[in-house]
Amino acid sequence: MRVGLTGGIASGKSTVGRLMAEAGCTVTDADRLVAELYRPGGEGAAAVARLFGDEMLRQDGSVASERLARVVFADPLARRRLEAEIHPLVGKRFAELAAAATGPLIVFEATLLVDTGGYRNFDALVTVEADPELRVRRAVARGLDEEEARARLAAQTSCEARTAAADFVILNEGTLDQLRERVLEVVAQLERRAAEGVGDRGQGSGVRG
Repeated sequence: MRVGLTGGIASGKSTVGRLMAEAGCTVTDADRLVAELYRPGGEGAAAVARLFGDEMLRQDGSVASERLARVVFADPLARRRLEAEIHPLVGKRFAELAAAATGPLIVFEATLLVDTGGYRNFDALVTVEADPELRVRRAVARGLDEEEARARLAAQTSCEARTAAADFVILNEGTLDQLRERVLEVVAQLERRAAEGVGDRGQGSGVRG
């Protein structure tokens, strides 16, 4: 079963991805695939240079990701142009990894699965949510200034839209142990679905709270 894992900035989806991996899932992070594409000589680096010029590359030919992020989060058109180039490359690489993976649950962690409609390519969707102000504080604690954190949050689809699309909603506003308990419950439900051959993405069946 292919499972999409999503959530907005600083929601904790990467932590959930790690916990799902610890629970035996095969987890691939879209950010890691993008980082590979942005290496010197990578297809992603070539696309960025073609779209935005060589000033978006470092001296070694890799993408200056922070510089690029400031541009695309301030310009919706630039962001859409970038996504149109990069998302197909990421999807192709994930398909290759998924084809080689073993185990019942193959998880793809990506922020924009609902924004782009890509969640429809998965058998189930899990979203990780938290109060927006808590997410801003987390993002600032990670090094973003507050204005940039709020801009990134505003540029992403709403928690309501992600929740409406998801089969499983995990709220990440408590302790790590509480989060782990909820993740294990979701994984158990997904494993049952996989064993039963269920992949209809019936909404409202997940863990909320």
